[in-house]
Amino acid sequence: MREPLFTAADAADAGEILTLQRAAYVAEAQLYGEPFLPPLTETLEEVAAAIAASTVVKAVVDGRIVATGRARVDEASLCLGRFAVAPDRQGQGFGTRLISALEATATRDVRRFELFTGFKSERNLRLYERCGYSEFRRVPGVTGVELIYLEKLV
Repeated sequence: MREPLFTAADAADAGEILTLQRAAYVAEAQLYGEPFLPPLTETLEEVAAAIAASTVVKAVVDGRIVATGRARVDEASLCLGRFAVAPDRQGQGFGTRLISALEATATRDVRRFELFTGFKSERNLRLYERCGYSEFRRVPGVTGVELIYLEKLV
């Protein structure tokens, strides 16, 4: 396998990112019995707006986007999210490298990294813990799924 190239996404990537995101989140929707998870209902226009307003990183292998994620600064925190790895590339280290690529976008003002996942997403939780994140709170999500928030101090 060729090494992925991690770069900033641009407006032209919105359609491919949306397709990747939907493919990646089907398993989460099945896990929770919830077909209306926000990554599955987001529109092309919303993805394009996210690319314009925040940091969106993509991993490209052989011309194909195989992973993507977002980061935005909120006070002294860099909030990471909307991670998506192509189903045929999951379990190959793309998630770990994607998180590192997003963390690398942090400015000097950032004092912590923050992300969240659903309480049943054990694979995600293991990944985040391996990357140095620890739980700091739980809250009900928009669809009623309990969300676990994790942080890593810089």
